[in-house]
Amino acid sequence: MLDCLGLEARFCDRSRPWAGWQQPGEARPLLLIGAPFDGNAHVPGNGQMVALLAGSRAVVDRAYGTALSHGGLCEGPTGLRPAYHVHYYGAYFRDPDGNKLCVACHAPGD
Repeated sequence: MLDCLGLEARFCDRSRPWAGWQQPGEARPLLLIGAPFDGNAHVPGNGQMVALLAGSRAVVDRAYGTALSHGGLCEGPTGLRPAYHVHYYGAYFRDPDGNKLCVACHAPGD
């Protein structure tokens, strides 16, 4: 079904397991599907996530701080995640309803 939308596989790692698709030649947006990172059962708010692109690392810091100040819960503080790529700087949190969100910047440091 994803190919009819013009998306192609970016990666598939059955050992994690997870996979990602994107439009040819475009890094974003990226659709990711995988097992819940925390190892718990897949339920609403676990096993899916909305990732939002930030223009700078400072924006990631601000968004994360704002989310927590409004009742969000930390799922991974701001910081570099070199396992994704050398410039990946992100933060993970849950909103008060339990939905998992990410804010990430893919550019080199500010």
